[in-house]
Amino acid sequence: MASPSVTRPVSISADTALPVLLAISLVHMMNDSMQAVVPALYTVLEKSLNLSYVQVGWITFALNMTSSVMQPVVGSYTDRRSSPYMLAGGMVLSLIGMIGIAFAPSFWAVLLAVLFIGLGSAIFHPEGSRVVYLAAGGRRGFAQSVYQVGGNAGSSLAPLMTLFVFVPLGQVGAVWGSLFAVVAIAALLAITPWYRSRLHDFNAGKSAGGSAKTRSAASAAASHPRVVFAVCLLVFIVFARSWYHSGISSYYQFFLIEHYGLTAKQAQIPLFLFLAAGVAGTFMGGVMADRIGMKKMIVLSIAGAIPFSLLLPYLPLYMVYPFITALGFILLSGFSVAVVYAQHLMPAKVGMASGLTTGLAFGMGAIGAVVLGKAADLFGLTSVMQAIAFLPFAGLLALILPTDRPKAG
Repeated sequence: MASPSVTRPVSISADTALPVLLAISLVHMMNDSMQAVVPALYTVLEKSLNLSYVQVGWITFALNMTSSVMQPVVGSYTDRRSSPYMLAGGMVLSLIGMIGIAFAPSFWAVLLAVLFIGLGSAIFHPEGSRVVYLAAGGRRGFAQSVYQVGGNAGSSLAPLMTLFVFVPLGQVGAVWGSLFAVVAIAALLAITPWYRSRLHDFNAGKSAGGSAKTRSAASAAASHPRVVFAVCLLVFIVFARSWYHSGISSYYQFFLIEHYGLTAKQAQIPLFLFLAAGVAGTFMGGVMADRIGMKKMIVLSIAGAIPFSLLLPYLPLYMVYPFITALGFILLSGFSVAVVYAQHLMPAKVGMASGLTTGLAFGMGAIGAVVLGKAADLFGLTSVMQAIAFLPFAGLLALILPTDRPKAG
């Protein structure tokens, strides 16, 4: 699915390494489960530490900004000097953060703990995407969707953890999240020999098969104004989607409690449906992108969510459940596709491309969490939910992205 105008620095095996994809998807699930612990604790921390909505927003900001801003930095560094052991090192940082948040005595201690979790995630995501890139073979959309399904499945566990762990056990229940890090480290050590070997071959290909002229052409293609414009537009589109996703995942549970009178436990069910449907949507979106093209899938995924987002704040409770399920499925169906499309635009900079889409653009939704938290304190959650319903309109901008399919004839 590579653009004919871009020269790849080295060829990739056409065989898909499915066991490696499944292993790195499992690690992605463990990593994002640890991140999911933070929003899952919001209703608990709000009471135990007497937090305001703004402070909840700052916690989200600290977590997402650490992971997002650092991802392009890590990706740029590992494009030049990658090490398979960085993956396990990042998980160690997340392990420290999980233990820290379980015993944090104050708002500031929580912030420090989530910084460790965010930094560990920032290290994992670009390198995890590189593993997928090397293991994908000729099934790029499928491979990335398998990887992202793991991450989205981990994120979808947040409401269940609130329901079955944090409401009964309280803040200290977060210590159970350290098991996610242990499982992830074990899985990463298992695939390290494969990754080290494949990474060596890949780097050797860039040095030997990729001549200076070829590398120069790839670098020039990545900096072409048309490519730069497309990448910037893609980042903006993903940013808008992330802002909306952050608003739903961080504050919709409070809206359900306030607007419909649900309990903290009952409010987790619609949120879980939204996140779980996103897991299925992520997989199907990747598969469909291999068939209809990445650009079309990105347009369908974000712009297609518009009618559901506009109606969601006004629905009777019984209609919330099917609507939020459909919304999650459609909105997240383009999640993995955006990453593959960025790699398609920047094939010589896989780490940077992954960091910009899964990191910077997605994590910049953390800014939205702070803004929305302040707006909720000032104007109420109902007004916030009604306002963010218009964010998916940004998906229409994907119509002007360059095509990823060669023209017929």
